[in-house]
Formats: sequence, structure tokens, C-alpha cells
Amino acid sequence: MAAALPPSGPPVDLSIHVVGSVASRRLNERYRGKPKPTNVLSFAGAGRTPEGRSDLGELVICAPLVAREAQVGGRSIRAHWAHLTVHGVLHLRGFDHECDRDARKMIAREVQILDRIGFSDPYR
Repeated sequence: MAAALPPSGPPVDLSIHVVGSVASRRLNERYRGKPKPTNVLSFAGAGRTPEGRSDLGELVICAPLVAREAQVGGRSIRAHWAHLTVHGVLHLRGFDHECDRDARKMIAREVQILDRIGFSDPYR
């Protein structure tokens, strides 16, 4: 997770919740209007805390879906967890993939971070 953060700045708080398919589907429907599980959801934090830390937010990762996607994609589960964690943290940092230009920037950043921590390009 630290690899996806800026190299300097205040200490960062991030919560990661690992859930099953039912909880993921419920959250995805409630917050995104999509009645199906999703691999990772990100919820922005409150920003700077009174203690001077940065509350980056929360990631909710659906373990069964991550395992299934890794298997279907021929990737190790460890590599897919790393990718989705980096992906979620980048969302919390303001990256998105709603348009092609933004998606290219986000993907390039993901690939760069994953390479730095020893994982191959998940988009190949």
C-alpha cells in the first residue's frame, strides 16, 4: 500500500475490509447502483485528523471475486491482491478511469507502482 502513496507527507491511515460476495454486492448496489459484487470499492476518508495524520479512507475488497478473477486471468492471487490494493489506493488519491485519458494515466501509474514492488503489468 505504501508504494501507492506520495513519497512524503503526513502518516496515512487506511482501512481495508475483506468481505464476501453478498456484502460486496450490497455495498456496490447501495453506493454505485450496481447489483453485483465488485472486486474493490473505495470510500474517501475525512482528510487530516486532529493528530496530524491523513485519513485516506477505506477499501472494501471482495475475497471470493479476487480469487476467481486471478484464476480466470491466469495470475497469482498475490499479484491480483497487490493490483487491486494499488488500484483502490489510487482511487482514494483522486485517480479514476471514467474517460480514456484518465484511464491511461491511472493504468500507467498502477503499472509503474506494481513494477516497483515486483509485480508484472496486470493489463498484459
